[in-house]
Amino acid sequence: MKAFMDDDFLLETATAKALYHTYAKKMPIIDYHCHLSAKEIAENKQFSTLTEVWLGDDHYKWRALRANGIPEHYITGQSSEKEKFMKWADTIPALIGNPLYHWTHLELQRCFGIEEILTPETAEAIWNEGNQQLQTERFKAKEVIKRFRVKALCTTDDPVDSLQYHKQLKEDQSFDVKVLPTFRPDGALAIEKPAFSSWVHELEQAAAMPIRSLADFKAALAKRIDYFDEAGCRLSDHSLESAFFKRFTEEEVEAVFQRALRKEVITEAEAVPYKTALMIYLGELYAEKGWAMQFHIGGLRNANTRMVAQVGPNTGFDSIADFTYAGELAHLLDELEKKNRLPKTILYCLNPRDNYMVAALAGNFQSEIPGKIQFGTAWWFNDQRDGMEEQIKTLANVGILANFIGMLTDSRSLLSYTRHEYFRRILCNMVGRWVENGEYPAQLDYIGKIIENISYRNIESYLGLEIEEETELL
Repeated sequence: MKAFMDDDFLLETATAKALYHTYAKKMPIIDYHCHLSAKEIAENKQFSTLTEVWLGDDHYKWRALRANGIPEHYITGQSSEKEKFMKWADTIPALIGNPLYHWTHLELQRCFGIEEILTPETAEAIWNEGNQQLQTERFKAKEVIKRFRVKALCTTDDPVDSLQYHKQLKEDQSFDVKVLPTFRPDGALAIEKPAFSSWVHELEQAAAMPIRSLADFKAALAKRIDYFDEAGCRLSDHSLESAFFKRFTEEEVEAVFQRALRKEVITEAEAVPYKTALMIYLGELYAEKGWAMQFHIGGLRNANTRMVAQVGPNTGFDSIADFTYAGELAHLLDELEKKNRLPKTILYCLNPRDNYMVAALAGNFQSEIPGKIQFGTAWWFNDQRDGMEEQIKTLANVGILANFIGMLTDSRSLLSYTRHEYFRRILCNMVGRWVENGEYPAQLDYIGKIIENISYRNIESYLGLEIEEETELL
């Protein structure tokens, strides 16, 4: 029997162990999609308790707690932070087979050096030890990031954001990690939402110009893209949760836009031509900047209306949608390709049913940039061993795994960088298995370079970050 989560955790063969320990483990991290707060990093936040740093804003843990019958006041409510932590300790033993069990103990081991298994019996000692460590300098936000050897991270930001904390971090000579914004224009596309006209007003203020027409609106967005680009932005991000492509005329799109400015009700069907027009326009601008465009496709948002009304959105009441979109995605990418204005694009699908469709579709639009159109890493509910293995196998079967840009955290927690280790162990185990099965020659130097590239160098090149590499283990 193997020891629980030892040095060879998830590594089943000698080749897998060699690939991980010799090649993957030493590589730094570029976290190109996350939801960390630039403000908290700039202010070098120090968290007061394990609950704050570990359970705060963690939808994965909140869903597990609810599934274990824990009352909401121990999750997002007014119970004390210690009580909330103890409920997490009560839940942990039930999570056999769940990645949260592995992530929890990876974070305890890597961040705190705590090897004990979290149970109701050990919870008090772990609570005290963890909280004591959190008061030290090494648990300030910047130090946590540096300890994980993060070279760059990309936050997720509204186009109307001032980016003041990104600018502050850029000027901080004591902190050499690139903290870059990502352009996330959900507000610009959500023309059917009641808040659209208010968001347009915010854009007017951010761009310092009046918006009276769709042309004005596009010009204001272009100004904000310039602003983000100057702050180091290398990516945009879009959440596609329903129909997003339909042929349009400029007149009908302008008419819908004017109605939205007047706060008239816009149906979802009426919104689709507008979204199509705006996505094509934005894609062309991203191509001009050399940015990568990310599509996160297939989230079913706010399914439990009673609970969303009680605790708000983005609190763990989203799941996997099942709408079909192969034709729409192909048409959208093709409209940009027709003009030779298709930017580098990363496609993430939430429904694993769509893996082969998305990976195959990406191959239609590859060009002179290796892996220009990426089948993105296993996302959200797929961010676990089976999901990662399926994504890796799909990409290897229909594309080029060696050009894959690898893992990201997609997290609001500073402690989530252990997910990169989790991914790298799974990747090395799969490749090691292929080698030991005689499916690929045992040329470890060559395979090791592929592992290093997927872990770090491919995304560095893809985003043009040109970071000076330092591989000494800390």
